[in-house]
Amino acid sequence: MTPAATPTATQTQAQAQEEKATAKVERAEIKQASRHIQAAAGGIAESADRATQLAADRTIYAAERTYAAWVRTGLAALASGVGAKALLTGVLPDLGIRLAGSVLILFCVFCFLAAVWREIFPVVPPPIPDTRRIPSLFFYLINAALAVVALMALASIWMR
Repeated sequence: MTPAATPTATQTQAQAQEEKATAKVERAEIKQASRHIQAAAGGIAESADRATQLAADRTIYAAERTYAAWVRTGLAALASGVGAKALLTGVLPDLGIRLAGSVLILFCVFCFLAAVWREIFPVVPPPIPDTRRIPSLFFYLINAALAVVALMALASIWMR
């Protein structure tokens, strides 16, 4: 080795100082990056909580739409059952008219019962939503009243 190729003590000391400064800068950058990661993780957790909350709200709205669909179908079947007697008189024999109306009205009662089935026997526990739910008692009372009306319509088909 030639004397020019060997590092001097001053050069070695300068390199050590430079490596120390570089290590200090790297540690500061790592600390700053870890703070950013922690902040991002907190934001992700908050975002996931909000997404869960919104999903719970959508579940409530979907359940209410399903309820409305069952009631709407039941009301259509009720109207069809009552209308069958008026429209089919003279077209079908009396027994055929009564049977057609009865089947439609019994289907109507089934629809009213199916509408509250999910309220009576929930499959999974509902999440806690932000939105207010329609009280279950309201569903029960409305559907019970509709079922009574349907049974009265059934009785009116068989009377006379």
